[in-house]
Amino acid sequence: MSPHDQPYRENPMLRWSYSLIAPLYDLVVSRPLLRARTQSLRTLPADQAKKVLLSGIGTGLDLPLLPKLHHYTAIDFNAAMLERAKPRGAGLQVEWVLGDSMALPFADAHFDHVVLHLILAVVPQPAQCLSEAARVLKPGGTIIILDKFLRPQQTAPLRRALNPLSRRIATRMDVVFEEVLSVVPQLQVVSDVPLLAGGWFRGIVLRKG
Repeated sequence: MSPHDQPYRENPMLRWSYSLIAPLYDLVVSRPLLRARTQSLRTLPADQAKKVLLSGIGTGLDLPLLPKLHHYTAIDFNAAMLERAKPRGAGLQVEWVLGDSMALPFADAHFDHVVLHLILAVVPQPAQCLSEAARVLKPGGTIIILDKFLRPQQTAPLRRALNPLSRRIATRMDVVFEEVLSVVPQLQVVSDVPLLAGGWFRGIVLRKG
């Protein structure tokens, strides 16, 4: 695989930092985001088994909240995070993949649903991540997003000031969802609701036309 097929290599420090913080990650994000995760994942159907991609699964905090009937594929670029996720997949049908959410190793139109929780604001190329999710999604399928986004024209000076450092070691603070979506015109917004921190964290559902 060429470097062009591995966009995450643009930020090698990010992989190193997530290996370092993997044991602490759950302590920081588990409880504050539990309600938001639960509400977001209610969008997944629970009446018929489907193929679901969990792109950027991290330590697997979504896994205990998922309907058991689906066939899941969980991918993450960090082996330490992926290993911590595996025990949480007990009782679910999960295929584990070490790989890049910006260069997914799956065929076009392979999944019925894609979950993007806390990944678009982490990767160096959020538009590429969303484009890849759309590529592997079947027509009529949905992408379920939970993440923190700035609104168009929102100044947010503190977040933008912190971004040059935070984007290299943990997460971006400057992602405007509407700008990301504009690059993937085959996706339409089904719903967009504030979930946490005064609407900084949003739950968004997209459908592929």
